[in-house]
Amino acid sequence: MSGTFGDGDFDVVCCSLEDWDDVWRRNQFLVREILKLRPGLRILFVEPPVDVLWSGLHEKRIPPSGTRTIVGFEGVAAYRPRKWLPRRLAPGVDRRLSRRVEVRAERLGLRRPVLWLNDNSYAELAERTGWPVLYDITDDWTLALRSHRETERQRTNDRRVMRLADEVIVCSPALAATRGASRPVRLIPNGVDVEHFQTARERPCDLPVGKVVLYTGTLALDRLDVDLCEDLARSLPGDATLVFVGPNACPPQVTKRLVESGALFLGARPYADIPGYMQHAGVIVVPHAVTPFTESLDPIKAREVLAAGRPCVATPVAGFRDLGEPVIVAKRQAFVATVIEALKSDSEGRSRRVELAQADVSWGARAAEFIAALDRAALRRP
Repeated sequence: MSGTFGDGDFDVVCCSLEDWDDVWRRNQFLVREILKLRPGLRILFVEPPVDVLWSGLHEKRIPPSGTRTIVGFEGVAAYRPRKWLPRRLAPGVDRRLSRRVEVRAERLGLRRPVLWLNDNSYAELAERTGWPVLYDITDDWTLALRSHRETERQRTNDRRVMRLADEVIVCSPALAATRGASRPVRLIPNGVDVEHFQTARERPCDLPVGKVVLYTGTLALDRLDVDLCEDLARSLPGDATLVFVGPNACPPQVTKRLVESGALFLGARPYADIPGYMQHAGVIVVPHAVTPFTESLDPIKAREVLAAGRPCVATPVAGFRDLGEPVIVAKRQAFVATVIEALKSDSEGRSRRVELAQADVSWGARAAEFIAALDRAALRRP
């Protein structure tokens, strides 16, 4: 089957920056809601390629090639191509990856594909196929902590896709300003499942005894202020623990530093379980570095914090600094003292829960805007 968009039927190829797994991110939320609105749509969800050489050197399991179905998502096929060698050793990697995705779409019989491009590494796929392109920018990777070679690759691909895209979607005001300087863009922020975070849950059994100072989300040096986290973990009273819940992309030496300071790493947890951790936190913390890169973000957990209603202390980063209660914004030098004081108050943001529930910030509303953008992209290339 194929969904009906604009003037005819077509399917979607989504080149994602994230895997389809239990740790949900923007693309998965949008796919779920898009399928509710267009149940006949078929989507090829392209995950980041597996680095075969790196996996072998680090004794990591290499996942099987080919497509797999996603349980509960009829019409969605996930595909993870293989990258045999690093780009610096094998010029043309992105060209070969693009060709593999094109062949996979042909084998699945996708009709008139629209390319939903989250990963600009597939710029060549857009150029070689002539498919309508929706460029969905969620992070400004040209500003992230990467090697000079990788930063230049990101800049080159970003320019290529910005030039040929039929629609450009951004998720934050900062991205709207930078990308909107050269061409029209549309701002579609992230959403939230309000009911998911307001339904009462039992305390997760892996939380430590005592008060929990909780961080949820991917741990990465692009975002996390490691020195501030270490200071926080060491300064908490004896009955409180700094707990990290989420995928850990930090180097082992950074993790070791934080563990030695008293922090606890629980690892990634399914999206279905995250409300339980938030609801039973004494304080939720967002000790992010304030940088041009973090300014480009629209953190999904910002609205999730409001929905959960627990006290939250954040550095003055985009997505949090203008929220109001129960979020307290504290500059770096006052952050630790503010967290300790918030632990004593244990207040809740019930009024914000009601306000959030009444606002049109659901993922369903965001998906409706996204579908309209896909429609426009398709109509520009009959």
